[in-house]
Amino acid sequence: MTLKIILFIVFLLPWLSLFFASKETIKKYMPVTIFTAFLMTIIFQIAYTYKWWTIHEYIVPWGYMNDVSFTYGLFSVGTFWIFVLTFHKFSTFIVTNFVMDALMSFIVLPLLRVAGISEYKNIAAWQYFLVIFSLSFVIYFYHTWQSKIFISDKD
Repeated sequence: MTLKIILFIVFLLPWLSLFFASKETIKKYMPVTIFTAFLMTIIFQIAYTYKWWTIHEYIVPWGYMNDVSFTYGLFSVGTFWIFVLTFHKFSTFIVTNFVMDALMSFIVLPLLRVAGISEYKNIAAWQYFLVIFSLSFVIYFYHTWQSKIFISDKD
């Protein structure tokens, strides 16, 4: 039961941080946040199919396929804040994502195994790192493209 409470906190607490963002900032970066959650959902479905990892504790009935607390909580809101703080400079954005993805792949996920929440199966930590770090480039260019669309709509 304690693990489920922690997972609910990981899901809900990051969203409370959006109270510190302006309405314009939320409007600007929420599309890439939603797109990232969509892509992570796809990655989790691929991972489920190929048994990249096993999720032992989850907060929704389909949680064994997609870690909702991570995908729609910590990862989504973390993506939002990384964009807010670093989007202005590509190199800063990439370095920040490199560090955060490395922490997730090589430190946090192994700790989740110890906690009994999830564990790697048919994917190594460095492979998972490559998957989520590659996602950084996709979402950066998506947001760049989307920003141009919104600017051209105002003309």
